[in-house]
Amino acid sequence: MHTAEHLILRELLARDPDWVSGSALATKLGVSRVAIWHHMEKLRAAGFTFEAQRARGYRITQKPSAAHASLIDSQLKVRPRGFSLLVLPETDSTNDEAARQLAAGRPVPFAIFAHRQTKGRGRLGRTWHSQANGNLYLSVAFRPRVAPDRMGAFTLWMGLNVCELLANFASLKPGLKWPNDILFDGRKAGGMLTEARIDADQIRDLVFGLGLNINSLSADWPAALGGRAISLSEVTGTPLDFNRLAAALLGRVFLAYQNFIDGSYTTAFADLWHRFDVLRGRSIALLEGGRRHTGTVTGLDDEGALLLRDENGRTQRFRAGEVTLEKLA
Repeated sequence: MHTAEHLILRELLARDPDWVSGSALATKLGVSRVAIWHHMEKLRAAGFTFEAQRARGYRITQKPSAAHASLIDSQLKVRPRGFSLLVLPETDSTNDEAARQLAAGRPVPFAIFAHRQTKGRGRLGRTWHSQANGNLYLSVAFRPRVAPDRMGAFTLWMGLNVCELLANFASLKPGLKWPNDILFDGRKAGGMLTEARIDADQIRDLVFGLGLNINSLSADWPAALGGRAISLSEVTGTPLDFNRLAAALLGRVFLAYQNFIDGSYTTAFADLWHRFDVLRGRSIALLEGGRRHTGTVTGLDDEGALLLRDENGRTQRFRAGEVTLEKLA
């Protein structure tokens, strides 16, 4: 059930940058003008700034720069039945919190945002730097009840959708490095981590995690990341509206998930991969377990495995591995 603050925000956002009268808000919510004032004070305490004028009402002049549940929910264009949203000041890992919520029986789908992660994780158990610095830490949970062998290209498909959303949202030119990195000119802006629990012959729980550098600055990162990481605001040259982007990303995740589960994603996958892939035709080294493979990337198979042609002209398929290359075009 939506709170009064959520309903007020929805009205203000719908009219932004115009004014909304206090009496109109009071009538809409069925409360007094004094009650509206108290709700506005709560919103101010949460990081909103409003301009108020007699006979004109209110309008938003500043929004929180970190994840805000009502602000994300108010701007969400795609809302699956039963969806719920949590925004946490801090957690160990949003993927781990999603797993705990699933184990406790929370209905799906649901999304978890955190301002900060103390044990953020990437692939292969690597640490994901996750300070409260204007970046996005998100996990979305589903119960797909599909065979595990259907999910081979899932993370790639979700990454392609994230790339297209970013390209449309802020005229950006992202690239996707197999299997899960979002890049700008060779520097990493985001990564994805999909985790599943399997019962017998089907996936019971599925968690899609996304970490994305949005408004952080290079000075915020450890020295080891210098020159290798980048944020969207550094690419665009201006801070982005965090919660509007978060809502747009979340809506796109829901659409992409549904397209994947019903199989309709196959009609768009090849075109999106051709558009955002940064590896095709590149000479790479791929570390698989303890083995190092080198060759030229020729594409993907139908299950999302990377195709690598070695120096002898033989093509190998890799479902997992760590890719390195000297320079991305």
